[in-house]
Amino acid sequence: MSAAIKNKLLDSFDSLSEESLNSQLLRFTTAGSVDDGKSTLIGRLLHDSKAVYEDQLASVKKSRINRSTGPIDFSLLTDGLKAEREQGITIDVAYRYFSTPRRKFIIADTPGHEQYTRNMATGASTADLAVILVDGTKGLLQQTRRHAFIASLLGIRNVLAAVNKMDLVDYREDVFLRLQDDFQFLAAQLGILNVRCIPISALEGDNVVDRSKQMPWYSGPTLLEHLEVVPLPNSNGMQSFRFPVQSVIRPNATFRGFAGRIAGGVIHPGDRVVALPSGRETGVHSIVTYDGEVPMASSSMSVTLRLQDEIDLSRGDMLVARHDLPQVSRRFRARVVWLHSTRLELNRTYLVKQTTRQTKIKPVRILHRVNVNTLAEESSERLEMNEIACLEFEAHAPLFFDAYSRNRTTGSFILIDLATNATVGAGMIEGESSANQNTEIVEGVVARRESEISVSEKERFTRHGHFPAVVFLENKETLAERLERQLFNLGFEVLHLAQLPQGEATARAFRVARAAGLVVLYSGSLSPEMRPSIALVFDNRTFDLNTAPELIRSEEQAARHIVALAESQWRINPRKIQGEVN
Repeated sequence: MSAAIKNKLLDSFDSLSEESLNSQLLRFTTAGSVDDGKSTLIGRLLHDSKAVYEDQLASVKKSRINRSTGPIDFSLLTDGLKAEREQGITIDVAYRYFSTPRRKFIIADTPGHEQYTRNMATGASTADLAVILVDGTKGLLQQTRRHAFIASLLGIRNVLAAVNKMDLVDYREDVFLRLQDDFQFLAAQLGILNVRCIPISALEGDNVVDRSKQMPWYSGPTLLEHLEVVPLPNSNGMQSFRFPVQSVIRPNATFRGFAGRIAGGVIHPGDRVVALPSGRETGVHSIVTYDGEVPMASSSMSVTLRLQDEIDLSRGDMLVARHDLPQVSRRFRARVVWLHSTRLELNRTYLVKQTTRQTKIKPVRILHRVNVNTLAEESSERLEMNEIACLEFEAHAPLFFDAYSRNRTTGSFILIDLATNATVGAGMIEGESSANQNTEIVEGVVARRESEISVSEKERFTRHGHFPAVVFLENKETLAERLERQLFNLGFEVLHLAQLPQGEATARAFRVARAAGLVVLYSGSLSPEMRPSIALVFDNRTFDLNTAPELIRSEEQAARHIVALAESQWRINPRKIQGEVN
């Protein structure tokens, strides 16, 4: 081989490697009831996207177990445990990696049996998107609803409803449209905004990777096409800096750093931060990684921070942005998925693990339990396995937290049984407990009485009579001006914003509007990556006209829809304000 050809091949390889490193990573999970075809779908997706090695395929073809009607049982590509193959069910979470020229993917194939709901919650906890399967022959089942509810609780903002087994209903359009309407109604109840429904047959491969010839009436994307283009939130600029300390690094007398994984926001050398629980303010001297010092670090990066001052920090402490402190309290409200066969006991002491902080904790009272069939809030004095409820907790030591809707890392925790060391519950924090009349004194962090010093979100939103929200009306300035007048006349604190410069200035403008409790009508353009980040700032109280093509053609219809949404979803019910405002 000539030197010129060799150099050309090396350049091509380097280019492909660089492109692969820079491509986005989408983590998604499958969910749904048992026998809806989740493992078969993942197997078919891997096979048709050429992500299965030949030896794996040969092993599956030779397997004595084949519950499909074809030469390959695609579910065996993910169901690897002996018990899974013998019973034909998924028990544990199976992770699979594959990539296309447009994006990289990590799949969490989760079980559908009610007994293994805890495994589904584990697999979905880090997902950006949930693929919820609906059996075309059965419709939405109880476990389908439970998994959709858990996905919404875990803050998964993109949901793909795959209506499977279309081959068993003769690929009928009316069946798909009926189930699509059922699922969209469920998603609206759960507050899931970004929903795409796709008719598929995992067994036959229809609309999984390749477009189906059996359903000419469907003109939308295939499942893989949607996964490749769905926008991912880039919330670094929207979240405040959070850095739970994992350990203190001191290799010699001249170096002292604090190692951990950034839970939110961005940090640069020179930035001012506050250490919790001491409340001492300091600056960042440098950011150190395995490859040396870096000029910037952002969410999910593991780094070591060297500080400008010598302060006392240890595992479980936290460095946070000076201008936006987290809530610091021993009492808080949270939604909990109970994962253990032994029911929850009120006032029993458990161990809570939240970020790197661990302490003892007691569930004080159950505010309500959620009926997963009707989504109604019911009173209850007990919580059994796989049930979901809103509880009030009291910890032995203060925790530093944000609402889960704003930060999935600092707003989540697990409960551990002290006697058995079993993980018994997973929680998503809603906010500080209504029983707290004052913020607590935590060493140097003095909690000030809200009524005397600062104006709380609850006070601001209650005075306005509504929650902050944002409506994206790209290039619809006339409609935005019309809506501004209509909502203003209805008593909403509303502001129309036209085009803003892209970047940090836009992020800052939306953060200020949210803090002021405004309903923002934005008629400028935004990148697809920025929209989910802004939705995160507004706790997903958003509406994007571009996602409703049936409304774009009629400004009259669009205005009526948005006003109705504001009145029904964004108005504050004074009786529920304690449970909804953090």
